[in-house]
Amino acid sequence: MAKITPKPENIATLVVAIRGEKVLLDADLAELYGVGTKTLNQAVKRNLDRFPADFMFQFTTEEWERLRSQTVTASSKAKPMRSQVVTASRRNISALPYAFTEQGVAMLSSVLRSPRAVEVNIAIMRTFVQLRRLMDSNRDLARKIEAMEMKYDEQFAVVFDAIKQLISEDEARKAKPKRSIGFL
Repeated sequence: MAKITPKPENIATLVVAIRGEKVLLDADLAELYGVGTKTLNQAVKRNLDRFPADFMFQFTTEEWERLRSQTVTASSKAKPMRSQVVTASRRNISALPYAFTEQGVAMLSSVLRSPRAVEVNIAIMRTFVQLRRLMDSNRDLARKIEAMEMKYDEQFAVVFDAIKQLISEDEARKAKPKRSIGFL
């Protein structure tokens, strides 16, 4: 099993958004930690009291099918997300995968205590921080664009009013009876 280098840029491609949360899947985490998925899930089950529903949850059949179908429907030119490739090739299809939130991944560090687990957890936490910063900067950018739109909408409203006035004046001028040509 080839290990994924625990760098934020490698881990960011593994993050999946589901149920309004950014999560990492058990198979991807197992690969990062250099253990089998079954081994990771057994360690979690032995410490289940450390993993409440907001730290870890199991996919529903519908969620799992939707995620798996994303790999099939992805364009052949586009490089699919690594986690989608990994999860689509899980051997035990009958078992639905587990998703770990940021807090769940942090809790894994207390369950898996190898030097590799510490290294991976640090990289994952840095990845989540970078993703949060990126989202914040996008929110700031969206606010700035909205403010500019409002400002320019007001300015263009004046222009549009002037255009409407010119059009109405032109229509009024055309509606006036024309002077007849010839001698009166």
